[in-house]
Amino acid sequence: MTEKTRKNSQVFTTQKIVKMAILGAMAYILMFIQFPVPFAPPFMKVDLADVPALIGGFALGPVYGVIIEFIKCVLNLSKTMTAGVGELSNFIVGSLFVLVSSVIYRRNKTMKNAVVAMTAGLLVMTAAATISNAFVIFPLYGKIMGISLQGFVDMVSGVNSLVKSYLTLMLLSIVPFNIVKGIIELAVTTLLYKKVSPILKK
Repeated sequence: MTEKTRKNSQVFTTQKIVKMAILGAMAYILMFIQFPVPFAPPFMKVDLADVPALIGGFALGPVYGVIIEFIKCVLNLSKTMTAGVGELSNFIVGSLFVLVSSVIYRRNKTMKNAVVAMTAGLLVMTAAATISNAFVIFPLYGKIMGISLQGFVDMVSGVNSLVKSYLTLMLLSIVPFNIVKGIIELAVTTLLYKKVSPILKK
């Protein structure tokens, strides 16, 4: 892909904006199809809401993918149970996942590179999620909801015996949660992208 073609692919057109809006709405709906994992806090659940953003980032461009993440999170504010903290966290980690993945993929659009791109995105997302949760999201959410950091540890230690401190909560609960979530979304995106991308590229 030439530099000119790459720049043109990021131009906002009415057609692309409509597709982006549809993918954003789909991502929002997928937020409600979720399931818990036994080693993570009960308020953290796995969903497939990043899949439309990944597909949009690959087919339309990285900026579109990030905006799809933004649309999803803004729509979910009307249903938030975390005073917006959950949506902030979701946007931070989801956007990094999509941005890193789609930027790498667009340099070499092959299936092999798509897997490499999403794996890199997954690793960046996991690192960002761990750091942001440890220093921003959990302290902020705890302050709003009246839960101490030790309270989060106690909440998880009952289902994950490896969690004995705030550090192990992050390393042995938050890290594997994001890896599991990312791998599932990576697999689903890989299965769907080839079928959906021709429609988005028209």
